[in-house]
Parts: sequence; structure tokens; C-alpha cells
Amino acid sequence: MLLIMGLGTQMIRWDEAFCKALAAQGHWVIRFDNRDVGLSTKFDQAGIPDIMSLILGKKVDVPYRLKDMAADSVGLLDVLRVKSADVVGVSMGGMIAQTMAIHYPKRVRTLTSIMSSTGNPNLPQARPEAMEVLLGPATSNRTDYLANELKAAKVLHGPKYHLNEDYVRKYSEREYDRCYHPQGLPRQLGAIIGSGSRSEALAKVKIPTLVIHGSADPLIPVEGGKDTAKSIPGAKLLIIEGMGHSFPVEVVPQILRAILEHTAP
Repeated sequence: MLLIMGLGTQMIRWDEAFCKALAAQGHWVIRFDNRDVGLSTKFDQAGIPDIMSLILGKKVDVPYRLKDMAADSVGLLDVLRVKSADVVGVSMGGMIAQTMAIHYPKRVRTLTSIMSSTGNPNLPQARPEAMEVLLGPATSNRTDYLANELKAAKVLHGPKYHLNEDYVRKYSEREYDRCYHPQGLPRQLGAIIGSGSRSEALAKVKIPTLVIHGSADPLIPVEGGKDTAKSIPGAKLLIIEGMGHSFPVEVVPQILRAILEHTAP
């Protein structure tokens, strides 16, 4: 099972307990850093794309696209000698997983797309407060970084579930100390925006697909999940009431059950 993480986020955000729960059911769980984050290759020589121009629909060259990041994932499977995998992606990771299903269908046994979207420009966009924490200025100061991460978690978590601030602080400390590299985030964001809509291509996907989304997601509104499920023939849709753009501990068992049922032989 290949787990693909989201924008600017390291592989360690896939919680160890979550991974062990999957492994306990017979899955060989693979998590990794996408390009430009964590301990993977950085693309600093490519510069920073003009994100605001991209958002405004202007033509801007981007260092790479989601198709390149999907090729990275397939390359990892090649090195590990994995012919096909159950691919689970969250947020940008869901977009990469969708792109794998489009361009490398034989490598994807099942697809699970969580809190993600199709890139359809006609869908509702992120709420202003979510965009603010996403596009806010980066800091190199550890204390400021931890404060920013907590602020972001409060915005993205959703109103229904309790936010464990101590847990947020601990994973933020681990990520900062492991490899904090904020320059990669705008390039990854450029890959998302620069890749356009996948809706038409997803209509040709024949891979068993599960779509999971929170009803209170402020960053990628639930319409993104609905559009993903609508675009892929036969896709199953699980909407979790009150979940934002995060995995509240209260809903993790439900998410695990859904993934395990979907990927069962």
C-alpha cells in the first residue's frame, strides 16, 4: 500500500499508529517524501513560480507538474519491485494518486482519494482563512513555525472535533527538526495549479476507487470529493460529517475501516 502525502507535508505526517493498523491487516505499507519536501530531492535551482499569477489564470512556467510527481511514485514502486499497489493519497497526494491512475493504471490496484479534488476550476474554492494559512509568509524561526502550524491546524481541523494541540506541536517539531524546507511548497502548489483539470481523464479510469471527504473542509470543499467520485465510474463516496482538512482522532477508525474494506482481496 502506497501512501502519498499532501502539499508541503512530510511522510511522517502519516501517523505510525495509522500505518501499523494497515500493516496489521497484511499490507506492506510504503510512505515517502514527495519531491521538494522532507529528505527527498529539492528543486531550488528551478526558482519559485508566481503563484498569484497562476491563481489568476495567467500562463506561468512551473518547474514540474503532478504527472512528474506521479512518475516519482511509480519510480519508487519500480525500485521496490512492486508491480501494483493500493494507492492512498491525501489532499495533493490524492491528486497524485489520481494522476497515477490516469497514466499508470496497471500500477494502481485500488485508488483511495482523501480530501482531494479533480482540479475542476468551476468548483468552490478554499475559504479565505484557509488560503491565508496556506499562502502566508514562511519563517525560518522554529518558534514562529510551530505557532504557524498550530494556527493552520485550528483553521483546517473543522468545528466538530477536538483539536489535540499537544499532538500538533509534537508532529510540527518532528517535521521542523527532520527537514524544514518551505521553498518547496510554492513549487508543489504550482504543480497542482499548473496541471489543470483531470475530470475528463478520470472518466476513463476503471480502477476500483474510494473517495473520502469531510463535510467541513475549508481548504478543499466537499464538492471536490463529490466531483472526484462523480468523475470516476463506479467510485464510492464517503462523506464524514464535521471533518475538516485533517484526520481527527475520532474518525481515524472509520477511515481505516473504509480503506481496509476497499482494499480487501
